[in-house]
Amino acid sequence: MFAELKGRIKQEDVSAPFRQGSYYYYTRTLEGKEYVQHCRRLIHNNEAPPSVHDTMETGPDAPPEHLILDENVKAEGRGFYSVGCFQVSPDNKLVAYAEDTKGDEIYTVYVIDIETGTPVGKPLVGVTASVEWAGNEALVYITMDEILRPDKAWLHKLEADQSNDICLYHEKDDIYSLGLQASESKKFLFIASESKITRFVFYLDVSKPEELRVLTPRVVGVDTAASHRGNHFFITRRSDELFNSELLACPVDNTSETTVLIPHRESVKLQDIQLFIDHLAVYEREGGLQKITTYRLPAVGEPLKSLQGGKSVEFIDPVYSIDPSESVFSSRILRFHYSSLRTPPSVYDYDMDMGISVLKKIETVLGGFDTNNYFTERKWASASDGTQIPICIVYRKNLVKLDGSDPLLLYGYGSYEICNDPAFNSSRLSLLDRGFIFAIAQIRGGGELGRQWYENGKFLKKKNTFTDFIACAEYLIKNCYCTKEKLCIEGRSAGGLLIGAVLNMRPDLFKAAVAAVPFVDVLTTMLDPTIPLTTAEWEEWGDPWKEEFYFYMKSYSPVDNVKAQNYPHILVTAGLNDPRVMYSEPAKFVAKLREMKTDDNILLFKCELGAGHFSKSGRFERLREAAFTYTFLMRALSMLPSVGSEQS
Repeated sequence: MFAELKGRIKQEDVSAPFRQGSYYYYTRTLEGKEYVQHCRRLIHNNEAPPSVHDTMETGPDAPPEHLILDENVKAEGRGFYSVGCFQVSPDNKLVAYAEDTKGDEIYTVYVIDIETGTPVGKPLVGVTASVEWAGNEALVYITMDEILRPDKAWLHKLEADQSNDICLYHEKDDIYSLGLQASESKKFLFIASESKITRFVFYLDVSKPEELRVLTPRVVGVDTAASHRGNHFFITRRSDELFNSELLACPVDNTSETTVLIPHRESVKLQDIQLFIDHLAVYEREGGLQKITTYRLPAVGEPLKSLQGGKSVEFIDPVYSIDPSESVFSSRILRFHYSSLRTPPSVYDYDMDMGISVLKKIETVLGGFDTNNYFTERKWASASDGTQIPICIVYRKNLVKLDGSDPLLLYGYGSYEICNDPAFNSSRLSLLDRGFIFAIAQIRGGGELGRQWYENGKFLKKKNTFTDFIACAEYLIKNCYCTKEKLCIEGRSAGGLLIGAVLNMRPDLFKAAVAAVPFVDVLTTMLDPTIPLTTAEWEEWGDPWKEEFYFYMKSYSPVDNVKAQNYPHILVTAGLNDPRVMYSEPAKFVAKLREMKTDDNILLFKCELGAGHFSKSGRFERLREAAFTYTFLMRALSMLPSVGSEQS
């Protein structure tokens, strides 16, 4: 199975080049190598404005490729290696990159000269991957406290010792964590302090980085995010009343004078914005589907009162996934990532004046893959309270009978307002090409249908997440996508909590289950504020030191609800260095299952000893987890070939 998954990957490849200043930056992968090389090339005619039709010259007469950093060299002799950020300085002379060599998400930041590779100053140790340039001679970065909560923002002058860095802000409230973002204009940095329901923002001018100022105040229940263009800040703001967010603008020199550019709408969630010198791109969700709308802005310096005549970007599939990508601020070209359950990851450049999209890169899938062989659709299941739950489905047309005899893998998450959008995964073809149907249950607790979709799947409504998933499973069985004997389920992290909960509630409904790095000891973890993430999570799950939350959480926490009953085949995974879900949680869950369950079905516990929450770091090594998972599912369904037939 591993060889099959690896065989679909085009091993020598180049990412879609991104233009910054006079250079194209991109990553390259090599035959047999686990990690990428970071490269750049000079642009011959860099005076011409960017166009959607631009391509990077690569022939013998093109400017030579310059290798900036080879992760394969850096990873030699290590069981884990991950670069968390790779930030080129505004003048294109230096790069700052953050590396993690354990999987514990504690990084060391190095600054090197791009041309020579020479280190600049000593590395910054014990930091997060949130690092941004403040001009060409300073960095702003974030560090964590003893419970791994990002709590301090620092200013570092190049060549200075880390011990002399200036602390810009210290967030002492352990419900809040710090985040860092650069404006698209690169003229301001924004430091946000956020909890699960509140976010407020500070800003600093990169020309005066020692001066941190308040942009939006701390108001419990109000969430703000900021960007900059010209003489205005743009602010997205969410509150209990404006639950799907509105977009405001205010002058840089008078931040209290706000103008509403996009008002709150009950049926449309404002998810993100991206600014350009003359344009605004707005990422939204309506009816569970993502959309991008672009607007032309008045010239910088002119009054900014309203938005006129937005253009919508068109997409090729009925259900899909889109993500913003860094774009050239001074251009009219919006870059975004696109994929669907049948369309490989693609990079598009969209001309916001012309209204045209140009495909710049699509992931090559080897082994005869043809997108036309697969069918994708969206169905709706009725929850116990009548709520309609979307299910995204994909299968191979010529293999699936839709008579109940097909195997099916149902995936779910449903927490943190995270949107579980239908995206492509080449490894998944190994299931689809064996006749599996793959489905995603977009259950409450996620953010697919707006803020209230999330609110109705958290705190004292968390069980909606689990009953929604069960309703989706029952819908798929009733409508002949599968039977109980062919239904497999999977979830990761908080999705692993989902799997643990539904296994306890309806073990009869499933043939096999995969709970990857699952958050299954909810009550014990949330009672211990010394464990990483606990205090910040009280606004997600509730504070079990309060009686009402204690008993509600105890009623669904998987470890606390294992019963003497038959369970399906179960695979549980963990990472020894995982800072998000300690390996002891899944280990405890498995031990409880071994003690209590009354069946003879498979129960496997697999702990990666050299990884964290996100499995192995190498692009091929990571496939081994998928190969193991798929083999487990096929064994549970008696779909594995015999040893004799394999040899023949």
